[in-house]
Amino acid sequence: MKRIVPYLWFDGDAEEAAEFYVGLFPESRIDNVMRAPACNPSTEKGDVIAVDFTLKGQGFAGINGGPAFQFSEAVSFAIECDDQGEVDRYWAALTSGGGEESLCGWCKDRFGLSWQVAPRRLQELLKSNDREAAERVMQAMLKMNKIDIAVLEAAAESPSGKIN
Repeated sequence: MKRIVPYLWFDGDAEEAAEFYVGLFPESRIDNVMRAPACNPSTEKGDVIAVDFTLKGQGFAGINGGPAFQFSEAVSFAIECDDQGEVDRYWAALTSGGGEESLCGWCKDRFGLSWQVAPRRLQELLKSNDREAAERVMQAMLKMNKIDIAVLEAAAESPSGKIN
């Protein structure tokens, strides 16, 4: 079976975005930069029209399609983090330089692309057989922007639901 490659529509900064993403994620690279062979309605001759890149083994393509379409939260990319250090690092990088924080571990990067930065521990706590603890974890997460594992674990362990 041939693979499925997500295409991301940028307004002239596909190469900059690809460079940012491959610098952020290990095991990532820019595979190809396609330049316009001639002037066209969207670009001048020699301008970048598409960038193929790989993030942790997943292929992506960025195209410089112009301002007609913008990213929305209808599509996001989830980053499964091993620990709080990874959460903090990805969150800081993605929200820097014009990125935006949102709720429940969601944020937008400076290019407008939505990300979910979540530790694996969150899923473990939400899947707990102790449904009351899972509910407390969910309630704690709903109040967060960036996910804080220690606060989630405290919520899971606190039968009163009060977190210090």
